Amino acid sequence: MTEIQYSISDEIFERFPEFMRGVVVAKNVVNQASLPELIQLLREAEANLRGQVNAETLITHPYIVSWREAFRSLGIKPSEYRPSLEAMARRVINGNELPSINALVDIGNIISLRHLIPVGGHSLNYVSQEISLRPASGEERFIPFGSEQMEHPEKGEFIFAEGEDVLTRRWVWRQSNHTLTELTTTFIEFNLDGLPPINENELKETGEELAELVKQFCGGEISAQILSRENPKILIKK
Repeated sequence: MTEIQYSISDEIFERFPEFMRGVVVAKNVVNQASLPELIQLLREAEANLRGQVNAETLITHPYIVSWREAFRSLGIKPSEYRPSLEAMARRVINGNELPSINALVDIGNIISLRHLIPVGGHSLNYVSQEISLRPASGEERFIPFGSEQMEHPEKGEFIFAEGEDVLTRRWVWRQSNHTLTELTTTFIEFNLDGLPPINENELKETGEELAELVKQFCGGEISAQILSRENPKILIKK
């Protein structure tokens, strides 16, 4: 049995000592087009968000503020590179429905909207090297989702990467084609990122909620852990 090492570098925790990342791993899942019941959960999550915030109050929500401030502290203008969570929430509160992609993608979006935390899913079907959240050297390769044009991250930029292949740029900004979640995905990991005021118990419960949805709609063998300054490294068994 092979293993994938998953780590968060010390440099991340030096800048953000209270940062935590929930990691939900699901093996032997059966992904599929979302059933009407799951799409209804997505529409309910959208409606609930619209009932909580509007375009003016969204940027004052504590969970959104924490990411905007984190981006600013890293020299990233949040108005130019919106955290994926904020970009998705803005789309929803402006009255747009998120398209149903497939069950695993929709589940990630449901949890992100329900709890206003960044959730990113990465297919592990073809991942074989160490994966890590770390500062970039600037030489890594990144092909954005929906593009064929390769680019390189900025030196020092927070990236989630498999070796020299970037899976997500600017921490929680944009994902690549490399670990795209498709109908053929049978092995996946979800990242649930937490900055204060989110605490460990909230992040743990949110991960368990995501795991239950995956189990309900896609089956599989599911585990959940939290990476933190005290626990910066795990092994994922393939």
